[in-house]
Amino acid sequence: MRKVILNLAVTLDGFIEGPNGEIDWCITDEEGITAHFDEFLARVDTIFYGRVSYDLWGQYQPSGDASSDEKKLWESVHSKSKYVFSTHPKESKDATYVSSGIAGMVEELKAKPGKDIWLYGGASLITTFMNLGLVDNYLLAVHPVILGGGRPLFADLKDRTNLKLNGAVTSKSGVILLDYEKV
Repeated sequence: MRKVILNLAVTLDGFIEGPNGEIDWCITDEEGITAHFDEFLARVDTIFYGRVSYDLWGQYQPSGDASSDEKKLWESVHSKSKYVFSTHPKESKDATYVSSGIAGMVEELKAKPGKDIWLYGGASLITTFMNLGLVDNYLLAVHPVILGGGRPLFADLKDRTNLKLNGAVTSKSGVILLDYEKV
């Protein structure tokens, strides 16, 4: 069965963006981190977005002077099937909008043949998925910065989630990649 994998960057104090939505703390150009992310992208064929995240990143195109590696990364992201979870669905040729029946739809999709599914976010969608018990794995890139405020990764959760550590990888920049599965 396919797995829903939450994969994102988080600060040491648990924030996914700063108080003003900033993500300038996120280290994205280190070779070791990029290699792990490329491996992850090869494992998934579907991406779940919240509407705000999709509007910001779901159709993002790198600038013309972007590196070939950055262009390749975004080509890989855009080759995936995309689902946008929103209370205001719209017609789109690039994504399927979901506004109700989340748990049933996700379980149905997980049962179909295919690769794993990337839960991209944002924070509200992550909370919804966790409260519905739909996240199977957590791949967190913990960055060496403490913001002291912003949008927390884990907020408004109804229940405790017990995890098993599958692995941890350190990098020269201080980013630690943690791989957990729900038990």
